Amino acid sequence: MSTESQGADGARTVPAEGRYVVSRTIPATPQEVFALLTDPARHHDTEPTDWVRGSLEEDPEPLTEVGQVFGIEMFHVNVPGRYDMHNRVIALEQDRTVAWEPGQYGPDGELGTGGWTWRYDLAPDTDGTRVTLTYDWSAVPAAMVESSGLPPFPPSFLEQSLEAVERAVVAG
Repeated sequence: MSTESQGADGARTVPAEGRYVVSRTIPATPQEVFALLTDPARHHDTEPTDWVRGSLEEDPEPLTEVGQVFGIEMFHVNVPGRYDMHNRVIALEQDRTVAWEPGQYGPDGELGTGGWTWRYDLAPDTDGTRVTLTYDWSAVPAAMVESSGLPPFPPSFLEQSLEAVERAVVAG
């Protein structure tokens, strides 16, 4: 069973087993929103906290293809402190979709991912762009979900993320 709630700002949250789905209409074109979401140098602008710090590369290339990996400096007191994440792009359709799976490189140089993904779907809307953000942890093994406390945040975190995306796109 799935319930849906809608806030005064039109944000829609649909909790489901193993995923959160939140939508919001942002007063910008799909091209403007997509440009922000595919720019690793501005990845921190999509985050409502200081968990995402910045790109690991000085001048990162925009995301342009599935399989591309972009590194992000992260910080969280529970980890503890600073750590690096490398995100592999798993879906990319110009001005429509971008998704990635976070992971970390192991001692063997292989990128290992935990099974959770972030996905943004964009659709033109009369008031701008309808952005749907999905955080999906359904592929994470049950034992890891229980031991790590996934998801590490409530659905409101995604609502705040879309508010951050709107602020960043509107500010330019």
